[in-house]
Amino acid sequence: MSLREMLSGARRANETMYQHEQALLDPDVRGSRMRLESLFHADFSETGSSGEVYDRETMIEMMVGESPGNVIMRDFTTSYLSADVAMVTYRSVGTGGQEARRSSVWVFEDERWQLRHHQGTRVPDHWSRVH
Repeated sequence: MSLREMLSGARRANETMYQHEQALLDPDVRGSRMRLESLFHADFSETGSSGEVYDRETMIEMMVGESPGNVIMRDFTTSYLSADVAMVTYRSVGTGGQEARRSSVWVFEDERWQLRHHQGTRVPDHWSRVH
């Protein structure tokens, strides 16, 4: 495989990761159990900002039942830990300006990328103004 082919493949995979993360911020996707089930790995877990760990079913129930606000992503990066495991990091900014640093681990399984783990940490208001 040429360097050009490798870079092209990495670029497409990065775009896929971005699209999947963006989908998880979309109110239509968050309100659809079927869409969430297709994105979340069977062994999905999330570590919340409180330190509490949530399983797949709990997160799907929470997301389907919420009324999400508008959230944008900043500083999006994808790092490949292996050919079928990617770690994504980014900052999210909510409607009220609240920022969080987020990381996700995606695995390529059953012919698609699935979210295996997610963690978000809120950034204190005073810190985000300085950095």
